[in-house]
Amino acid sequence: MPACGSGARINCVVDGDTVWIDGEKIRLLNVDAPEIGQADCRAERQRGIAARDRMVQLTTGRPEIFRQGKDRYGRTLAHVRFAGRDIGEALIATGHARRWEGRKADWCR
Repeated sequence: MPACGSGARINCVVDGDTVWIDGEKIRLLNVDAPEIGQADCRAERQRGIAARDRMVQLTTGRPEIFRQGKDRYGRTLAHVRFAGRDIGEALIATGHARRWEGRKADWCR
């Protein structure tokens, strides 16, 4: 899937833990990736761009979505697989993301 631009968000990657699939905004369950637009420092923004770019590479083919409810922003919380691979776990394995521990990780150190 391509990275989201300024147009309609139907199927695109927002960042390292959020995607749009068929017009549904999905936040990867138990995954925390660095921010791009709301980064706390330059290093976090750079890591956020790298995480988004890796997510673009991982999201090819037909997705399998395992929904687990909604977050406080109305996003669907889900595990998402492409080609049988959980993309959240893949991002964690390569260091592009961390497990969600109830609060945003410090990506500036």
